[in-house]
Amino acid sequence: MTSEVKAAIVGIAGPDLLATEAALFRAHPPTGVILFARNIQDRPQLASLMAALRRALPPHAIFMVDQEGGRVARLRPPHWRAHPAAATLQTIRRAWLSGALIGLDCAAAGFNTVAAPVLDLSIPGAHHVIGDRAFAEEPARIARLGRAFAEGLLAAGVQPIGKHAPGHGRARVDSHLSLPTVEANHLDADLLPFSANADLPWMMTAHIVYPAFDQAFPATLSPAIIRHIIRERVGFQGVLVTDDLAMKALALLYPNSRATAFTHSSAASLRRACSNFWRRSHWPRLIAVGLIVIVTGAEGGVRITVATAVLVPSATDVAVTCTDCCVVTEFGAV
Repeated sequence: MTSEVKAAIVGIAGPDLLATEAALFRAHPPTGVILFARNIQDRPQLASLMAALRRALPPHAIFMVDQEGGRVARLRPPHWRAHPAAATLQTIRRAWLSGALIGLDCAAAGFNTVAAPVLDLSIPGAHHVIGDRAFAEEPARIARLGRAFAEGLLAAGVQPIGKHAPGHGRARVDSHLSLPTVEANHLDADLLPFSANADLPWMMTAHIVYPAFDQAFPATLSPAIIRHIIRERVGFQGVLVTDDLAMKALALLYPNSRATAFTHSSAASLRRACSNFWRRSHWPRLIAVGLIVIVTGAEGGVRITVATAVLVPSATDVAVTCTDCCVVTEFGAV
């Protein structure tokens, strides 16, 4: 019997697909994988890895990569060409060409989905984690340049992901290291680039608390932000994926149990789990990983499905088991 594909995009430990990783993927197939610098060395190695992943993953799997140009790039010289940062792309033509060239590089390497463009504002005085990854300070300009970049990616045959909804630009700390809170009460400017690009096929959530929208949970874990801000106010109805679940913004917020935190209030279409889950140096932290999907019905009802992968260290290797998906709650239109 064919295993049900799990609603998760996951990372792998290194430049080769381990036997334990391949076994897990075959037994409990994820929607896809995302590769990072630790997974990419040169063209022959990447081609070999992608071939191994295609054998282990289900047909039509997602192969995702962060390739924005500038400092966020997994395909780098001397094996791949360098691309400029978004802040330097000050015309529609340059933004489109950059997106198209990045898309061609990624498609040739075997990727079908690229985590770009960044639709966040460039805010003076904010943390530099966004910085020159943003196209501009003006929301309308970001919207136009971001759309051109996304259209370039699409023209090259890869799917773009607009990020980080509902806006990361005002954050004063790096969500890779801590949980930011954006205190602004009026975020119309932040939302505009996302609203103007609501027809993109994918968007990515931010690990940021926005008290004006939800005082308790960051956007990634907030049903209120997902439903009322991203889905309704922004108008995005495509695939919504979280930012990396291993980032400290969430790990510090819920230090005792990632899985428990996610099952309580997750609301994105797909979840990304990008840690080096199978590295022995990480065993003390590896207990359970929650993979959650929220499906919004035609009449606004919500069905929350959870799959939990449990990783247990053994004397010689890592034994991996995974529960079947189960519906944990359903509720009607809100």
